[in-house]
Amino acid sequence: MAGVPGHVPVLLDEVLRWLQPRDSGLYVDATLGLGGHSRAILTASAPGGRVIGFEWDDQAAAMARKNLAAYGDRIQVVAASYVQLQAELSRLDIDGVDGLLADLGVSSLQLDKGERGFSFQVDAPLDMRMDRSRQVRAATLLAELSEAQLADLLYYYGEERQARRIARYLVQVRQREPIERTLQLAHLVAEAIPKKYHPRRVHVATKTFQALRIAVNGELDNIRALLATAPALLKPGGCMVIITFHSLEDRLVKQAFEQDDRLQLLLKKPLEPQAEEIRRNPRARSAKMRVAQRK
Repeated sequence: MAGVPGHVPVLLDEVLRWLQPRDSGLYVDATLGLGGHSRAILTASAPGGRVIGFEWDDQAAAMARKNLAAYGDRIQVVAASYVQLQAELSRLDIDGVDGLLADLGVSSLQLDKGERGFSFQVDAPLDMRMDRSRQVRAATLLAELSEAQLADLLYYYGEERQARRIARYLVQVRQREPIERTLQLAHLVAEAIPKKYHPRRVHVATKTFQALRIAVNGELDNIRALLATAPALLKPGGCMVIITFHSLEDRLVKQAFEQDDRLQLLLKKPLEPQAEEIRRNPRARSAKMRVAQRK
């Protein structure tokens, strides 16, 4: 999207179709990133619609302010996690919004900035913190967790069937050398798993990296907090649009939407990207979008 280098917002047309931004509306982008979705919401809700964007990655927040500066006071960037949604909106004297979007994927900035350690495409320290004030890094977990704890982490957060085999091998390796680099970890995971179990379409270490990222950032607990607090902040008729990228997240959203009496499901099944979008933006391939409306 123009003005947001390297960033392609996922399911953008679908977000606008269901969020239905309008003039004078107030919307929350709970995962602002570099501002791609917010830009479209601001454009669609001109001239008076407003967006409050939450972003806990300080680099991304600074870039989003720059990318969206042309919208003036119609955009307000809050440098905080969406876990603090209720408190921050209260501080701003806002007691209700017309819609909320959360795109739970890792931002383009985090993936493309190799030094953050989210990806094994380049060699970098195993960090993976979205909020860099947090103390625990991915390397910390690899150094300190027991074999059983590491296996559980990989199995539950990464849905990695080879979790025990990987954990056993990593614990053996760390006894002779620290595991502190992205390419080092990717190589070790590939060594730990017999070739016949390597997936064809994705790198064999993908689920391990996912699991560590979720653990470092407390992502599932954060999503639970968002799903518990956000419905109360929606005005009647306001929509909550959530985009997930793996089954753990999607399951949490599905269950929360179905069990919350304040919400009405607007989609029986999640929306997924069309083939053309996946061709243009391969990172969109695992995205799923669910929508619920405040009764």
